[in-house]
Amino acid sequence: MTDPTTGSVDTDLLAEPRLVVEPGMAARVSAVAGPVLQGMGYRLVRIKISAESGCTVQIMAERPDGSMQIEDCEAISKALSPVLDVADPIDRAYRLEISSPGIDRPLVRRSDFERYAGYLVKIEMAVAHQGRKRFRGKLGGVEGDAVRLHREDTSAGEAAEIMLVMEDIADARLVLTDELIAESMRRGKAAERELRQNLGLEPPPPPHARKSDPARSNKPKPKLKSDKKNAPKNTKEHRLAAERLRRGEIDPTRGD
Repeated sequence: MTDPTTGSVDTDLLAEPRLVVEPGMAARVSAVAGPVLQGMGYRLVRIKISAESGCTVQIMAERPDGSMQIEDCEAISKALSPVLDVADPIDRAYRLEISSPGIDRPLVRRSDFERYAGYLVKIEMAVAHQGRKRFRGKLGGVEGDAVRLHREDTSAGEAAEIMLVMEDIADARLVLTDELIAESMRRGKAAERELRQNLGLEPPPPPHARKSDPARSNKPKPKLKSDKKNAPKNTKEHRLAAERLRRGEIDPTRGD
């Protein structure tokens, strides 16, 4: 298992606070798990406590770049379990579950809304905006303390583009689309390849691969100029000419 903070990691991104936090018992778990995760180089996404299997505590986490592998979940579980046993934030027996945020993930930080600009989302407001609490549309980025949303659920007379204050958002989640699935697979493969390279299970990319220019890679290669002085002397044409000369069909004092 490699340290997710190995290499260049934005420490501000790692310590970025969440906009959406949990109440009650989940908040107590968050107070314990958050610092442990950050110390390991991960970010807490969300904590959910359910009655599944008696009591299940699900902790969603991610690397600062948004990726998450099975090895990451195993490392977090191994490090966090004894800390939770000592802190005892749950007043009953429970099952700990560490997971990635998933493809249709919740958006809980400012950087999440910036990273997934252009993707379809569902947003529920804690404070109503223009008399509504639920919105659906494509993210248009972040401006100041608000999120720009290009709505696709407008009714007659409603604005197609609105600004929603981030602090007033109760829940925001990506909507599963083909475009989102393709992007998630691309990021997952890149993260897995990097992990295997860090573990020495896969060779690093060759230097020329890093320097390749995609804009030039498909251009036709220039043809090499022929060098008559160094041209080969044993081609089929030369052999036929020699045979004709031997038979007297060619006058050696004249050209072809």
